[in-house]
Amino acid sequence: MPRLMSTLAIAGLLREAAPAIEAALGAQLQVELAPTRALESRIAAGERADAAVLTAEAIAALSGQGVLDGATARPLAHSRVGLAVKAGAPHPDISGVPALRRLLLDVPSLCYSRAGASGIFFAALIERLGIAAEVNAKAIVIPQGFTAEKLVTGEAAIAFQQVSELMEVPGIEVVGPLPDGAQTIAVFSGAAFAGAPDGARVLAAVAAACTPAALVAKGLDVPG
Repeated sequence: MPRLMSTLAIAGLLREAAPAIEAALGAQLQVELAPTRALESRIAAGERADAAVLTAEAIAALSGQGVLDGATARPLAHSRVGLAVKAGAPHPDISGVPALRRLLLDVPSLCYSRAGASGIFFAALIERLGIAAEVNAKAIVIPQGFTAEKLVTGEAAIAFQQVSELMEVPGIEVVGPLPDGAQTIAVFSGAAFAGAPDGARVLAAVAAACTPAALVAKGLDVPG
């Protein structure tokens, strides 16, 4: 069975495109979803698949090590970090960095992810804003998974993650992407594992599913 290791950022796209991908492959595709950092650890421990979708930096690093076939690497999606609240809750002001900073200081609780690209960026952001201690004192930092699930349970008032990942959780509302000056655009790329017999086919099928319409519908941006 062909196997793909993929970041959570394109989980929704892969779920909806699964019939088309599997039709192109003529087989069921086994998809292992996890944050890039978690997948990097598993790959470093020797785990392999046919292809991987990770941050562009991770793809480049693993290609340089000969783990991935760098000749097959291609960008698949751009992604922005966003903020969400429970469905029906007021939407806070995140129109600029000062408003976001005030929100982070005033909000009673929040959630972000430790291992995902968005969580790594968010941790650096609150350090840069000089409010890391105050924010982390009331933050739920999940090891991996979807941060917006903590909104549904009432454990957090706001949640941060890639917009595409926030959209995967029912019962929440995406307020929007973080403002300029507090934003990062992650580039997610794919590559075949070196020597994987089905690597090129798996990567081609996944890339074909990443159409502009499919990307935008799942809160992602078209590479360019």
